[in-house]
Amino acid sequence: MECDVAIIGGGIVGLATAWQLGRRYDCRVLVLEKESSVATHQSGRNSGVLHSGIYYKPRSKQAQTCLRGRRLMEEFCRTNDLPFELCGKVIIGSTPRELARLYTFYEWGRANGVQCQIIDRDALREREPYSAGSKALLVRDAGIVDYPGVVRRLMSLAQEQGTDVLTNSCVYGAHEERQHIVLETDSLTVHARHVLNCAGLYADRVAKLLGQEPNIRVLPFRGEYYELLSRQYCRHLIYPAGDERAPFLGVHATRMTDGRVLCGPSAVLALSREGYTGFTVVPGDILDTVLWPGSWHLARSLWRTAAREILQSLSKKYYLRELQRLIPAVKLADLRPARSGVRAQAVRADGKMIRSMYIKERQRVLSVLNASSPSATASLAIGETLARNLMNRLRLD
Repeated sequence: MECDVAIIGGGIVGLATAWQLGRRYDCRVLVLEKESSVATHQSGRNSGVLHSGIYYKPRSKQAQTCLRGRRLMEEFCRTNDLPFELCGKVIIGSTPRELARLYTFYEWGRANGVQCQIIDRDALREREPYSAGSKALLVRDAGIVDYPGVVRRLMSLAQEQGTDVLTNSCVYGAHEERQHIVLETDSLTVHARHVLNCAGLYADRVAKLLGQEPNIRVLPFRGEYYELLSRQYCRHLIYPAGDERAPFLGVHATRMTDGRVLCGPSAVLALSREGYTGFTVVPGDILDTVLWPGSWHLARSLWRTAAREILQSLSKKYYLRELQRLIPAVKLADLRPARSGVRAQAVRADGKMIRSMYIKERQRVLSVLNASSPSATASLAIGETLARNLMNRLRLD
């Protein structure tokens, strides 16, 4: 099979790029997905939040991409009759450090054009009657989306444009031949003029397969969720102010588009790149993590955070205590384990986590080596950028 662009990975970024290529340009596109269906991993195992752009410094590329991505996602959901809602969220603060962080987010939000305001305890309790906090930042532009539904619709639209989406197609070999990259799968050989690597949890390995030196390692962090059975405790989205020294936001409560309320996620280093339970162990994945110098640097710098996350994973009571900082009335019986996700986090050799998009380029290869939050929110904007880059490359051939 021959194509202009082969995309490895059927997640939201890969399929958003395929759709953008098909609707804007005249080219042959093929998507290769190793699983039996799309959105099997990160795109289908997240909290379903449509981010506003409040967390990103004004005029930064991350802020601009998030803001454009949110607008495109809203428009896409309206046009395709997909469930979404701009329900808004509250970010709660109680301590002086948390309140200072609220005001920082408020200034960033206003500068980014996000509808937000600081509200007092009475206004907070009126919106979220069971929430804690002396003050909160009300973010009206935040929302919820059915991301698995978005991915399935992107696949359908891409196929209508002529894109082939092949599942059960794991790429195990690659080499360059004349003006093509040749990809080997179990069922076929693909000759592609250019390749886009959107392999998520395996992006670093696929990059090596394609002849790149990624200079990072993807570390898998399992995010464990509980479903909040007493739904009245959370009407919309309740977030902590968080700690700027910690890499993740911490446990929060999210009402999904189907009405369920999820609490989480935690962030525990998994023993497999698909380690959705603590019992999933893959020695090769563990070796990958242990032999990467960045893993040890990261462990030394974040051991307190890691210890807290491990406690949350091992003890439902400790998890409850973290959640009660947001919603004091929640009881142990209100929590039921829900499906976990695994977050692909790129880490440099010096232990620094990459917090934004990280794309590595080679003559015929583009590799998305990190697509952390808000990549789902921003996926359509990211797809625009990647599609434009690929078409510029094709025109230069």
